Amino acid sequence: MRKLKVGVVGAGKIFEGSHAPAWMGNENVELAAICDVRREAAEDQAAKLGVGRVYTDYKQMLEREELDAVGVSTPNVFHSEVAIAALEHGVHVFCEKPDAVNPSEAIRMAEAAKLSGKLLMVMRNNRFTQQAQFLKRYIESGAMGEIYTGRTGWVRRRGIPGRGGWFTTKAMSGGGPLIDLGVHMIDVAMWMMGNPRPVAVSGATYTKFADAKVQISPDARFGTVQEGGIFDVEDLATGFIRFDNGATLQIEFSWASNAEDMKFMELRGTKAGCSLKNRELTLMTEIEDVLCDVTPRFGNDSIAAHRRNINHFIACVLGEEEPINSPESGVDMINILDAIYRSAATGAEVRLD
Repeated sequence: MRKLKVGVVGAGKIFEGSHAPAWMGNENVELAAICDVRREAAEDQAAKLGVGRVYTDYKQMLEREELDAVGVSTPNVFHSEVAIAALEHGVHVFCEKPDAVNPSEAIRMAEAAKLSGKLLMVMRNNRFTQQAQFLKRYIESGAMGEIYTGRTGWVRRRGIPGRGGWFTTKAMSGGGPLIDLGVHMIDVAMWMMGNPRPVAVSGATYTKFADAKVQISPDARFGTVQEGGIFDVEDLATGFIRFDNGATLQIEFSWASNAEDMKFMELRGTKAGCSLKNRELTLMTEIEDVLCDVTPRFGNDSIAAHRRNINHFIACVLGEEEPINSPESGVDMINILDAIYRSAATGAEVRLD
């Protein structure tokens, strides 16, 4: 079978650390071209990966290459622009999160995917961890009953990515840790809850560590620090989401705050609850009228979740699997994030229905 020809737009650290190993590790993929506005970055990655052609203009790449799919790993503001152009060229798209920087762009992406008939998938790698896959099966078995509330977050004590660069520049990123980290954990929590429709949100944002010098989180390696650059996004966001079925979700995301580093999700059901803290999953349940905590044990995962996500995308393009997420769910996600930012600005709850 002919390999799928993939072109990449964006050759920065996210591509190098997460996307490149996934594309190169899939036997059904031929990485045909790499594009980046910084020619030296494209050439560096092409040399490392053995890719023959580089571009600085993604439109030229789309015109000149006979591609089956495009991987988008640019700064956030360009996600929708590149994805829509690729879809209009009849090319499948896999895009780094977030889907877009505002709801109107997310809607345009979803509409372009529908019109093209091509697959648009945005990175949801946290659905592909061993713990998340096990928990989803456990919930779908009915073992947790009705999930009616939960809380989720990703707290870094000091882990601001690329301070002064595009990550901390709202015009480029769309926001701080809420849009950077929130898209991950809100998505996986809503997925576990059965994808209820959000109807109202409230939130608050803070910027207290723009000048912090100490960075201890390994995630601070993303982006490039620019001394004297822009920092006009939040470093902490909190919020509350109401859904159409009466369920609720509390959220908290920070790049920097005086709190324990933690990536977490807690869900409470009528039959059982769960707590996922970093990679440790605990089920709180009842056995023979006795309250019990059950801790599933997982072996070492030899395949990273990012790679599993891209493998899933390729399998969907080949017609071997059904997409685990849709452009429409991406619109819901960006609507939630946008509404939290609006609520933080006004101090009032924002209705989505």
